[in-house]
Formats: sequence, C-alpha cells, structure tokens
Amino acid sequence: MSDELTPTEDKVLKWLVKSDFHTVPWSTKDAAKAFKISEDEMYEVIAALTRKVPTRIQLFYKDGSVHIAAD
Repeated sequence: MSDELTPTEDKVLKWLVKSDFHTVPWSTKDAAKAFKISEDEMYEVIAALTRKVPTRIQLFYKDGSVHIAAD
C-alpha cells in the first residue's frame, strides 16, 4: 500500500487541521455528509490517515465521545 494520501484523505486531513474536533466531539455521519461519501468510506479515510501520517493525527476518547486532533 502506498503511503501517499489519496485526494480525499488529503482533503480530510486539511479539514481536520482547521477544525476543532479536539474539543468538539467527532461525528463520522456529519463528516461523511460534508465530503459526500459514505460513513464506511469516512472510517476508511480516518483509518488510513492514522497509518499514513501517524505523527499528524491523534484520536482519543473523552467524556463518552471520540475526538480528533490534527496538525
């Protein structure tokens, strides 16, 4: 598997960097809708980002919700 980001992965990463999902809970449903992809595809994008750019993305669980921080 290539370590290069797909166009969708690149767009999602840039969006995550600009977002506040480190303080606001993450919603896969809302993210998928924003990118006009299925929820399953969004899960695959987030999983790919954690493999391809692990030093740029952090997923964590806080107060019963998933949060994502990216830089």
